[in-house]
Amino acid sequence: MTSKVYVALRVKASPERAFQAFVDEIGAWWRPSPLFQTTPRPGVLSFEPGEGGRLIETRAGGKMFQIGRIVAWEPPSRLVFSWRQANFPPDLHTEVEVGFEAVDGETRVSIEHRGFDQVPAGAARHGFPDQVLLMRLADFWRAQIAAVGDQIG
Repeated sequence: MTSKVYVALRVKASPERAFQAFVDEIGAWWRPSPLFQTTPRPGVLSFEPGEGGRLIETRAGGKMFQIGRIVAWEPPSRLVFSWRQANFPPDLHTEVEVGFEAVDGETRVSIEHRGFDQVPAGAARHGFPDQVLLMRLADFWRAQIAAVGDQIG
């Protein structure tokens, strides 16, 4: 099985602006999904910038959940972070790599999410066979990139 998805869309911005919007404005553009919720009651996402920083979700009452850690921070071209949902086993993480590439006055934002072959049947799979799960995951990330483009507007 292929354990990764890859999606890419163009946004009308420079790589610097697209990177900045992705990281600094994630709380404004992020679209929660019932299939790939990080926690049962989604909150607001935010990055702590720099390698070793965290991607966290903060709920209304202030409770925080650490989704992952930044493993590569290369503005404005690349960002890699670990990803886990609350229903993953404690030691399980997948990995998300985000690329920002200038193309004809726009930026191609690409996302590769890898490692879903490690995710057990009861965690974030919703009973889907592997190919359907990965198609749904690709749709989820495609919608997130589109939301970044809308945020840049």
